[in-house]
Amino acid sequence: MSTEEKSATPRSLAEALRVRDDVSLAALLRSRPDLITPVPTDLTQLATRAGTRASVVRALERLDRFALQTAEALAVAADPAPYDELLRLMAGDPGAAADPVVTAALPRSLAVLREQALVWGADDRLRLVRTARELLSPSPQHPSPTGLGPTVREATAGMSPGRIQELLAAVGLPSTHDSVSAVSALATLFTDRPRMAELLAGLPQESREVLARLVWGPPYGQVTHDPAAHLRALLDRGLLLPTAPGTVVLPREVALHLRDGRAHRTPEPVPPPVEAAAAHRPQVVDATAAGQALAALATVEELLKEWDEGGPAVLRAGGLSVRDLKRTAVALDVTEPVAAFWVELAYGAGLIASDGEADERYAATPAYDEWRELATAERWARLAEAWLTATRTPGVVGGRDAKDRTLSALGPNLDRSAAPEVRHRVLALLAGLPEGASPTEESVLARLRWERPLRGPQREQREPREEDLRSRLARWTLSEAELLGVTGRGALAAPGRALIGAPEPLRPAAETGEPEGPGDKLPVHHRALPSPIPPTPAEQAAATAAAARVLAPLLPEPLDHVLLQADLTAVAPGPLERPLADLLGVLADVESKGGATVYRFTPGSVRRALDAGRTAADLHAVLARHSRTPVPQPLTYLIDDVARRHGRLRVGSASAYVRCDDDATLDEILADKRAAGLGLRRLAPTVLAAQADPSALLEGLRAIGFAPAAESAAGDVLIARADARRTPPRTPPEPVPEGPPVPDDTLLTAAIRAVRAGDLASTAPRKPGPGTGEGGGPAAGELPRTGAAETLATMQAAVLTGEALWIGYVNAEGAASQRVVAPVRVEGGFVTAYDHTADEVRTYPLHRITGVAELADDAL
Repeated sequence: MSTEEKSATPRSLAEALRVRDDVSLAALLRSRPDLITPVPTDLTQLATRAGTRASVVRALERLDRFALQTAEALAVAADPAPYDELLRLMAGDPGAAADPVVTAALPRSLAVLREQALVWGADDRLRLVRTARELLSPSPQHPSPTGLGPTVREATAGMSPGRIQELLAAVGLPSTHDSVSAVSALATLFTDRPRMAELLAGLPQESREVLARLVWGPPYGQVTHDPAAHLRALLDRGLLLPTAPGTVVLPREVALHLRDGRAHRTPEPVPPPVEAAAAHRPQVVDATAAGQALAALATVEELLKEWDEGGPAVLRAGGLSVRDLKRTAVALDVTEPVAAFWVELAYGAGLIASDGEADERYAATPAYDEWRELATAERWARLAEAWLTATRTPGVVGGRDAKDRTLSALGPNLDRSAAPEVRHRVLALLAGLPEGASPTEESVLARLRWERPLRGPQREQREPREEDLRSRLARWTLSEAELLGVTGRGALAAPGRALIGAPEPLRPAAETGEPEGPGDKLPVHHRALPSPIPPTPAEQAAATAAAARVLAPLLPEPLDHVLLQADLTAVAPGPLERPLADLLGVLADVESKGGATVYRFTPGSVRRALDAGRTAADLHAVLARHSRTPVPQPLTYLIDDVARRHGRLRVGSASAYVRCDDDATLDEILADKRAAGLGLRRLAPTVLAAQADPSALLEGLRAIGFAPAAESAAGDVLIARADARRTPPRTPPEPVPEGPPVPDDTLLTAAIRAVRAGDLASTAPRKPGPGTGEGGGPAAGELPRTGAAETLATMQAAVLTGEALWIGYVNAEGAASQRVVAPVRVEGGFVTAYDHTADEVRTYPLHRITGVAELADDAL
């Protein structure tokens, strides 16, 4: 290597980062956002932060399987390692059948590691950052996924010199004068393929079988104090080396020879494809999803209707009790896990919350009333966005937390930070399938496991029956997307595609009539998918609006009519307009739901409409106007009969009283034994007093068979509206992010500029002068120190010459920093200068400048 090449070769990660351009640095900070929190002062601090254990572990967790396999191979290679050695470890020795797919994919994988600052150096000197090497290198406590053991040098570290010389003699090597050269000679023999082949050919068959059992790991085995002859043959030749009493290990060099140089048994350079389980016509998928979207809206409205006048009580620890969740499931006619999903969805969308009263209960929020006024497609889009971005995970309801407490719906500890990313990724994989194709669940899970194989410093060693969180999140995503109408028949629908910002689906050339393009022949896993970087809030809001626009044409037009039948039922053949749906929701009870909704009229439901302020004439007119069939006579009689009796009794608060113009009706009540518990007594011919409160009195009289109406203090009938109970304004729960958020372009630009400027200030060459460092200047990392008079004189001279200076500065909080400035004006104890570090003109008090030094002529 020439002198120029040596000078261009980075000697540290900081130097490697220093030669990167701004685009490359932005890619690093975007893939590892923890490095920018807070913004580092210079590139040396950035490199130091990139090598910390927490940051490296987080970066390793986000590698795909092949990139991780590449890093694991570098961890068992020499340090530094040339690219050819890495290629042999991944694809096999050139003499063996090297894998061409691995050979083609390795440059991309290495580029990913370089971009994330896990690997640095030129191709002839690749270095894995020290922390990553410590995490991924084989050790007895943390075996490597490669299955390799220690090197010969590491395994013989505690062996006596005499024993090492015996190993040399056993394999036919001359003795040496020291152990270091002896170990080196033994390792050289094990990496020489022809000589190793001769050595192994002379072993008994049983010895070769032992090596075959250890070659792919684990490399450790147990032996007795008097091993058998075939084991003794391996021990005598150093093919097995003792590491502890009764324990032997297969040296790394021997294992690599037996593996044809491969570090991994099965390299996985290509992600497993997402396989299609079935194919449907896109129109069928969209129609199914639209129907499910309407059902989802109806379910949420039914839930909120149940809780309109005050929902279940809030547990002391927060959340919904198991009994209340069961009641909600029965009311919605769904299973308890599905009921938990709908409850959490409404909570995440800000439609329900706790009321904050002393007797705390759940109820609808004011946002629910605003949401009901939106168009149907917009209401669905609001729910879909809340589901896609929420970290609260209803799938864990019923499980146990770290303290073995049951996790309840609407309770604490339901946040799983990985949920939004997994949901977005699963939908993106569905978007990569042909339009109308539904995937197999196992292929989706296999793809996600390839994309994120590592959790924690090492792969988790779990029982086969256990499943990792990402896989469970993916399963829940597939089922929840179907419930919500994001997918139809398992395939991603057009509104769901718009929700994640996916591109238009690829259509076969035969369908479009256009010439076949190169992308049509690509396998599914090579097609362009939405960006894995989560969208910003503004991008997600735009995608949500687009999803609403896509869904709107797929929804049927709301109907303004029903079909009244003689059996006191009404059939709504589709979704109803809001005013008519609200009226029927009060006037009748829902008997069955589906493509058509069946309502049943009962005395209780008619009385409920009269309590809400309707009159019999109103009800007759509305039904006649909105019915495509004549109003049946039984329904007319029912309304008239209930209206005739409604309000004849009046209940008010004395603590409570009953008044009626017909004293015979009051006599009938007093004579009824079922009214004994109400504590009634006559105050006047038309007035009864009660010991019960007004609400209990109303319910008691209705249970007997009367139809009383509540009355105000002024004697007016009180109208009971179903939406009277609302919580104070509440904000939806905020998602709990997984680590620092991905910085936007504006923040990246500002951060890179600040880091570059700080690096310039810390690395700019200075002219020799009085000081403490070598050559007369300040030592590296120290602030310049000069007297006040010298500082002032140097500043004034720089104003005249226009030269830049290096200064040390201490701000009002006592934080010290170094800056490169070009003084413009010095007066009144202040210096005004262009600050190259901040890229702006600033004013500094002279008494806060610790010192000043001149820069070399070519520093800027």
